[in-house]
Amino acid sequence: MQNGGEERLTVRRHGRRFRILTVVDDCTRECLALVADTSLSGIRVARKLDRLIIERGKPKMMVSDNGSELTSNAILTWADHSHVEWHYIAPGKPMQNAFIESFNGRLRYELPNETLFTALAQVRMILGCWQADYNDRRPHSKLGWKTPSEFAFTYHPRRDLALRYAEGSAPAPVAPTAQQGKLTAELGIG
Repeated sequence: MQNGGEERLTVRRHGRRFRILTVVDDCTRECLALVADTSLSGIRVARKLDRLIIERGKPKMMVSDNGSELTSNAILTWADHSHVEWHYIAPGKPMQNAFIESFNGRLRYELPNETLFTALAQVRMILGCWQADYNDRRPHSKLGWKTPSEFAFTYHPRRDLALRYAEGSAPAPVAPTAQQGKLTAELGIG
């Protein structure tokens, strides 16, 4: 994941609101997470981001709006400890994060406007199906008409290594590096 975007989406269920946290990779267009609940705290968002880093590796930057759960002390602390740059779009400027706005518009149009939800568990199940369909069956023109999953697989041919190294995708050294003084002394050079 190079850049990530987060947004929250609020829809109603039997007169009660629930929110959907969406996390999308700006490069591969993959939907990495759809988290639905009646409220989403910064701590909950941070936990989800920690899981995504373990699964996908660390992003260079996160881009989000200025929602309360995304500007909380929990997120500021998470970004500092995780060494992930966090960029907030300017208030009232959704075009600064256009892809996630478009993504959320599509999600809002296809799910909440078309589905009568009766339980939060139903919302989560339907979101999981929608996410799989979006990632695995919908080609994107910007990705050369590949699905986000296909593009991500070809874009990161060594992405399975990232799963082993939460700090980055570079493989660990085979042996420790030699200190210059010891190497020259052993070889009798100098």
